[in-house]
Amino acid sequence: MKAVVMETVTLKPERKAQLEEFARQRGKDPAEALDEALAAFFDSELRDFEQAVAVIQRGHDGCARGTASSSPGVPGRTPSEA
Repeated sequence: MKAVVMETVTLKPERKAQLEEFARQRGKDPAEALDEALAAFFDSELRDFEQAVAVIQRGHDGCARGTASSSPGVPGRTPSEA
């Protein structure tokens, strides 16, 4: 297992307790558990961003072709609504 080096992070007491419990349940030290949790969070944020960009790109491509369409949860108009 790779050693985790952690800079100082200030946490509220309740957040520190949550982190310590989270780490204990996984058999890890708090620094390693925090690193893994942050990595999962940032990976999720990146996937969400990439999905949003793909939806926007499809909309842009549709407008460029003159065929607008909407995706679930994304407002839009079809050419017949114009």
